[in-house]
Amino acid sequence: MEKFSYEANGYNRQEVNQFVNDVIVQTEGIIKKCKAQGEAVEKLKAELEHYKKMESTLQTAILKAEETGDNIKRMAREEREMIVRDAKNNASRIVNEALLKAEKIENNAETLEKNMKIFKRKLKVIMEQQMAVVDEIELLELDPK
Repeated sequence: MEKFSYEANGYNRQEVNQFVNDVIVQTEGIIKKCKAQGEAVEKLKAELEHYKKMESTLQTAILKAEETGDNIKRMAREEREMIVRDAKNNASRIVNEALLKAEKIENNAETLEKNMKIFKRKLKVIMEQQMAVVDEIELLELDPK
C-alpha cells in the first residue's frame, strides 16, 4: 500500500490523484486483459466445440467403416461358402456322369465281346459247312459213276 504525505487539509491531493489515476490505468489494463482473455476463452471454447464435433464425426465414420468392413467380410464368407458348395455339387455331378459314362462304355464293351464270340461261332459253323461242301466236292469228283 502506498503512503501519502499530509497537508493542511489531509493527504497531498496531487499524490492521491496520481495514485487514483495509476489505479484507474491499472484497472483499465486489467479489464482489457480480462476482456481479451474472455474473448480468447470464447474462441477456444468454439474451437473445442468444433473439435468435439469433428471427433464425433470421425467416431461415427470409424464405426460405419468397421460395420461396412464386417459386412464385406460376412458377404465374402457367404460367397465363399456358396462357391465351395457349388463346386462340390458340380464335382459330384461330374463324377456321377463319368461313372455312368464308364458303366455305359463297359456295357458296350461287354456287348461287343459277346457279339464277337457269337460272330466267331457262326463264322466257324459257316466255315465248317463250307469245308464239308469242299469235302463233298472232292468226293463227288473222285467217284465216277
